[in-house]
Amino acid sequence: MGQRRKSVPVVRTGREVRTVVAAVLAVAASAGCGIVGVDSPTDRPLDALSVSSPRFRDEATLPADYSCQGQVGNPPLRWSGVPQRETKSIALVVDANNAQGAAEVHWVLFNIDPRTTELAQNSVPRGAIQGMTSSGKVGYSPPCQPDDTYRFSVYALDTKLDLKEGADLRSTMEKIAERTIARGRLSAAHIE
Repeated sequence: MGQRRKSVPVVRTGREVRTVVAAVLAVAASAGCGIVGVDSPTDRPLDALSVSSPRFRDEATLPADYSCQGQVGNPPLRWSGVPQRETKSIALVVDANNAQGAAEVHWVLFNIDPRTTELAQNSVPRGAIQGMTSSGKVGYSPPCQPDDTYRFSVYALDTKLDLKEGADLRSTMEKIAERTIARGRLSAAHIE
């Protein structure tokens, strides 16, 4: 079993949440590991998932419909390559990196059934749970900064997370990082 992260006090303000998320992202990025999944619970390299969308390709622009300019909500996503025997749930994290190195989490969705291979536009799969975002909201918080890069990351987890709807961002991100066994990402470079 990989090393577990130490517990940290609950973060209360939006500014503190953004600071914590920036620190988590900086550490993960410096390790070349993305937002979460720095330590694999199986002490082996993480498997790779393939993530795509029928609405945009990797490194293309995010259609404005899925930004704060649109009214559609989250984009549709598909993934494959989930290690079926070990995976007990799927998590999805949507975050952004801007030129100044600041990070913002726009959506955290977890406890998705491990047999699920796609997410419909503007939907939450039955039984899935949404955590708090950087803005302090629960649910998809549409991106607004036209020049940021947005990442839609899918994680295969070796357990369901024992967290409730609206769980604080730091706890949710730490739990996802601790339990990730495979991951993949689709990036959108800017908003159209």
